[in-house]
Amino acid sequence: MAENGTEGTEFLLTGFPEWPELQRVLFWVFLVFYLLTLGGNLGIVGLIQVDTLLQTPMYFFLGHLSLLDACYSSVVVPQMLVALRSGSTSVTSGQCAAQFFLFTLCASTECCLLAVMAYDRYVAVCHPLLYVTIVTPRACWGLVSGVYAGALVISIICTGCAFSLSFCKSHCLDFFFCDLPPLLKLSCTETKARELVMFVVSLSVITTSVTVILVSYLFIIKAILCIRSAGRRAKTFSTCGSHVTAVALFFGTLASMYLKGDMGQALEVGKVVSVFYTVVIPMLNPMIYSLRNKEVKEALSRVLNRTKITQGP
Repeated sequence: MAENGTEGTEFLLTGFPEWPELQRVLFWVFLVFYLLTLGGNLGIVGLIQVDTLLQTPMYFFLGHLSLLDACYSSVVVPQMLVALRSGSTSVTSGQCAAQFFLFTLCASTECCLLAVMAYDRYVAVCHPLLYVTIVTPRACWGLVSGVYAGALVISIICTGCAFSLSFCKSHCLDFFFCDLPPLLKLSCTETKARELVMFVVSLSVITTSVTVILVSYLFIIKAILCIRSAGRRAKTFSTCGSHVTAVALFFGTLASMYLKGDMGQALEVGKVVSVFYTVVIPMLNPMIYSLRNKEVKEALSRVLNRTKITQGP
């Protein structure tokens, strides 16, 4: 192991050493959650692809969100399961950097994509007659491409800051994946400058996304209150309510983890928070969007009926 810098370093991920009696239970719980995450999110992606009635801008963005959740969880959970099964697992500095980069990429992309989805709902509710001319397929691809490009830049900056540190205190990472707070705790060099850069980047991404979402929904609520039909008002609230629920869960946990001072401290609380945004929320999103969305349930019913007809008696 290198005593200075990250070259040749191996990190030992200890997972949840403070709960040894619960590790086997946690392994099976998280495995079930992960399988539900993959099944639910990839199921939504597949459903959107095969049902023509769901091939609209709203479901285009939802499909990307579901794909992101599947990738987001896959970057972290398999390694977490290995650590729970064996008690610990080792990763090279390169593997750790790759995981951190992909995790940051997925998280940043999801932040921005949720803001784009709020803008889409704003145009749909507040300017319904102009919706098809504003949110065109070309505009959808442009927005999504911009989101991915911006997230890529953010990931490169954060990964560069995190892995230009020297880790000479210890190589035992008291966490279940390569995240920023535990890496900062291991550093033997001054972290304040890099921590400030990453804090500013995180703050910019989260506050910009939340501002777009809040402004969009202020206009949406105003427009909904002007709708005379109770049925239309309830349907609009239901559609937007799914998005608001997903936003509150995701941004609430991210902000509590990354928008605070001394990121390297209080890792025990950080582990619990991290489980929510890496394991629980990606699993809940398909349920939130499908159980509260009549169009998704109808599309699933159509696909199942077509499958029965194709298979015959």
